[in-house]
Amino acid sequence: MLKEKNCEHLESFERKEPQNYECDECVKTGDRWVHLRTCQECGTTLCCDSSPNKHASKHAALHDHPVVISAEPGETWAYCYVHQELKMR
Repeated sequence: MLKEKNCEHLESFERKEPQNYECDECVKTGDRWVHLRTCQECGTTLCCDSSPNKHASKHAALHDHPVVISAEPGETWAYCYVHQELKMR
């Protein structure tokens, strides 16, 4: 179970809201996704680890972009891939 903690990444990011409700990578290949996450470094919205392509976590590792927020309507949490920590907003 994820624990809510305070890492430096979760304390210092400026919130970037999702611009659309689609995975920026899955739409290029016609793939489907389960849930969406928005990168807080560059603002791209990508699919979660429950989705077949896991674009959000791959993007975080490839680009060293540690924080995502949920792009799901009504969800207000942020997650740090580096520290595997969750912050509720």
